[in-house]
Amino acid sequence: MISLIAFIKREAVLCAALLLAVISAFFVTPSAAYASYIDFHTLMLLFSLMCVMADYQGMGLFRTIGQALLGITGSTRGIILVLVFLPFFLSMIITNDVALITFVPFALTVLKMSHRETLIVPVVGLQTIAANLGSMLLPMGNPQNLYLYAKSGISLGEFVMIMIPYTVISGILLLGCCLVAGRKKLSDAVNSGSESPSRVGSAQGITGVSLLMATVLFFMAFCTIMKWCPVWLLALCVLLYYLIADRKVLARVDYSLLLTFIGFFIFIGNMKQLPAFSTFFQGIVGGHETPVAIAASQIISNVPAALLLSGFTENYRSLVIGTNLGGLGTLIASMASLISFKQIARECPESKGRYFIWFTVSNIAFLVVLGAAWFFIR
Repeated sequence: MISLIAFIKREAVLCAALLLAVISAFFVTPSAAYASYIDFHTLMLLFSLMCVMADYQGMGLFRTIGQALLGITGSTRGIILVLVFLPFFLSMIITNDVALITFVPFALTVLKMSHRETLIVPVVGLQTIAANLGSMLLPMGNPQNLYLYAKSGISLGEFVMIMIPYTVISGILLLGCCLVAGRKKLSDAVNSGSESPSRVGSAQGITGVSLLMATVLFFMAFCTIMKWCPVWLLALCVLLYYLIADRKVLARVDYSLLLTFIGFFIFIGNMKQLPAFSTFFQGIVGGHETPVAIAASQIISNVPAALLLSGFTENYRSLVIGTNLGGLGTLIASMASLISFKQIARECPESKGRYFIWFTVSNIAFLVVLGAAWFFIR
């Protein structure tokens, strides 16, 4: 019983998706038609990208990049800029989740080693915002982008043009915050530890063959996103390669996210079969996609919001904007934000309350500014 409760707490979104799917089955009798609800293209592409990113992460590739960049700076501002803009830029291609899983522990180590524990709360908070906002530029940046990009049929260039104004504004805001947070000099504290930041947690798992193969698979994923390669071929190559070369990579895939997608696909597909429900939701969403997506994300997170609302509108441009901006705000608005919170709670439990307040206030501030930008850009 205790393990079941723990599972529900850990996978609350998955459990909610599966529960909604089961409830909807009482209104629409289960049949072979259920299979038509599921977007297998998105699932196969998401699975393939998660495998490749898990492989890169296991090699320590992203930490190696971070260490190399961190090794060329010694000032407080320089370190903060590196720690914050690494997840901002890399999340565009490695996803916001992977960026935070990689660079939040890295930041905690660097800041503790350099005797700047007081910067942990603002830096990790800015890293989280940076990963969520940087990931919105490209389809592979986060799950809702990947899904909406595939469903909408728009080109990669169109997608980038939709999100680039908000990405640029976000970068400027983050730059200002980093400069303010790093206004005090670090003096020589960085070099007073037993090792330099550039040597923190050096990766040992990168080999030429594994790096080459992962890069080839990533290029295939990019070709699939560009619609140059069939998604089934990508998924088959990824599955066969990791079954043969490294099955541990397959074990690190977030299968709960894939099951969450399936649960919502079934729920939405069933609800669209009910005229009253479908008409009601279309009336709420139609013409108000962006604000509704932002509001819904605060309660159910932006990935479920994208899955749910896409069933009742074809204005995917507004949904892309709304679900990406909707990742700001509450702690659950983007599930990736929970990664940082859990790291803080485990490594710096005395700062958990302060981090939650700092995170909430700063996220709301960013949301207000970007929401205002949307109002004038639309």
